[in-house]
Amino acid sequence: MIPTETIEQLADQLARFEREELEADALCDDLAAVRDQDIARAMKELSIEGMARLLGILPDERRAGVFGFLEPETQYVLVETLDEAIAREVLEGQRPDNLTALLEHIGTEEGESVVRLLSPHRVQQALRLLGYPPESAGRLMTPEFISLHPGWTLARALEYVQQHAGRSETIDTLYVTDARGRLLGWTGLRKLVLGAPGATVESLMDSEPVHAMVGDDREEVARQIQHYDLTALPVVDEAGVLLGMVTIDDVMDVVEEEATEDIHKLGGLGAKQVSLRGASILDLFKKRIGWLLMLVFLAIFAAGAVSAFEETLEAAVVLSFFLPLIIGSGGNAGSQGATMMVRALATGDVSSGDWARLWGRELGVATALGVTMGAAAWGIGLFYGGTMLANVVFVSMIAVVVFGSMVGMLLPFLLTRLKLDPATASTPLITSIADIGGILIYFGIASAWISATPSV
Repeated sequence: MIPTETIEQLADQLARFEREELEADALCDDLAAVRDQDIARAMKELSIEGMARLLGILPDERRAGVFGFLEPETQYVLVETLDEAIAREVLEGQRPDNLTALLEHIGTEEGESVVRLLSPHRVQQALRLLGYPPESAGRLMTPEFISLHPGWTLARALEYVQQHAGRSETIDTLYVTDARGRLLGWTGLRKLVLGAPGATVESLMDSEPVHAMVGDDREEVARQIQHYDLTALPVVDEAGVLLGMVTIDDVMDVVEEEATEDIHKLGGLGAKQVSLRGASILDLFKKRIGWLLMLVFLAIFAAGAVSAFEETLEAAVVLSFFLPLIIGSGGNAGSQGATMMVRALATGDVSSGDWARLWGRELGVATALGVTMGAAAWGIGLFYGGTMLANVVFVSMIAVVVFGSMVGMLLPFLLTRLKLDPATASTPLITSIADIGGILIYFGIASAWISATPSV
């Protein structure tokens, strides 16, 4: 990727072109050595009209490439703005999986306006991919690949690859199928090139290929590609017929989307992703208000818990000084535990069956954290309120940190068992639960201690 400074310079050039301060020929000369991805990134600062004008001056062979790296929402608006002939050209130049991504991100009416520009073959491809479940391997794969027959000689196989290379997204990995299209194995282009021309494809193929089922979740597809260090993963149906393949660049997009989704959920922002640069005030409001309103109602329980210990507060007002410290520590510990567990579950580092083993270890860690934090708070409590307050703060800190850590660690496992996304165990939710529990624990311990030592 070129440096950010270079992207900014390129964006400035495009802005000058939009303001008609730079000639089209001069800009095309400058863009000749710039990659499609970088042009797409830099042109985000342009208006839709400016983007359409820029695509119009690009060479025919580059338009589809640059268009393919734009966001689906931007692509649709551009299709509506471009000259119909150019719009049809860039859409026909898209890979099937990219075209599917565009159609699934826009509404039905908008999709119809896109479909009418496509050839019947491309429409059929897109509709077939859209027929698979969302976030499945079928929705992610490209149906354009090269398959070889096991009995072919390497000379014939190489000739076939040369003739059909343009129809496949990658030719580094080549699949071997039988007469019914069932996946038998795979081989690499390097093996074909270096092998004896008279040898058969079957003699060089791996007969136990790693593969995904068409209905598999795309996160599982990403894990397989990462685990087996693949550049492409074949996708088959229940009969073993090869339907397509998922390539590493598609998986990188999935990993980014899933990580962003988990981060947003952990922050209580919901699953729907919006571009922060292009989002309206209303979009951001709707994304954030749901959890915040729910947390307002949870806070009512926290207020009720405080009011239930009114007599304890009257007996030792100084207890209120340490309330933010105690409940804040529990919420922070819970957020840490939830973050680690959600990420470990997402990457496959742990599974839902590991909860018992991890629970015991987390209990030990949380106790050690609570003792350490409690010891630090004990000295502060001793300074402000004497031995009784210091002891209450010390014991409460341990109990609250252990409680928060257990909630943060166990809630993602519980959600996983319930077939829910563990990232739903968001930081605001964990913090609110830890706050309510922390208040009850702190004042409960304080009340018991005061009752046991009436002379203090």
